[in-house]
Amino acid sequence: MENARQWLAAARSVAVLTGAGISAESESPTFRGPNGLWRNNKPEQLATPEAFARDPHMVWEWYDWRRSVHAGKEPNAGHHALAALERGKSEFLLITQNVDSLHERAGSRAVVHLHGSVWRVRCLECGREEANEQVPLVPLPPRCECGGMQRPAVVWFGEQLPQRELQAAVNAARQVEAFLVVGTSSLVYPAAALPRVALESGARVIEVNPEATDLTPHAHAYLKGFAGEILPALLSQ
Repeated sequence: MENARQWLAAARSVAVLTGAGISAESESPTFRGPNGLWRNNKPEQLATPEAFARDPHMVWEWYDWRRSVHAGKEPNAGHHALAALERGKSEFLLITQNVDSLHERAGSRAVVHLHGSVWRVRCLECGREEANEQVPLVPLPPRCECGGMQRPAVVWFGEQLPQRELQAAVNAARQVEAFLVVGTSSLVYPAAALPRVALESGARVIEVNPEATDLTPHAHAYLKGFAGEILPALLSQ
């Protein structure tokens, strides 16, 4: 851990990629976890444009339930450690695959959401996107000021990642001196490609995860454990 601590302390520019693992430590249900079933429907059957077109009310009921669960969770020590890391760096970007916004609640500001946020909605008619933190949602489905139906502003199966956010993440991976990967399986692309871009660009890549992943053999340092335990120790001065 000492080498990793020194690399992060010395780096002027840092990027972080987080996945479901860091949210799971706040007891926020993961997308595919054992508690992922809802009314006998798998997420893959609900988080699609086709499912929304077929039954928007049911899909929104699921997201309304997810929002209510997320609203009751708090950022953990890992979230807070990353927010503190950002405050100490002149160049910093936190890239997350999570949709719960726990990073922002911990104080992170330079955040890119690759998969969107359950706390944002987008109108199917006019395309306007806006924040919506109402719990529970009334009415269901919610409506835009223009009268159009709104959908969750998240990336569904079969949809592309938002290009602006993805490009910002790729640019950061190419430019930073240290790249920290936290709580992600390193299996879902294109996010899984970002640490490899950082490696090819000469960054020190540090992985924090309870289990080894496909990235582990290639990382400069692998710290086995949970983010809430490892990150405060790793980032302490």
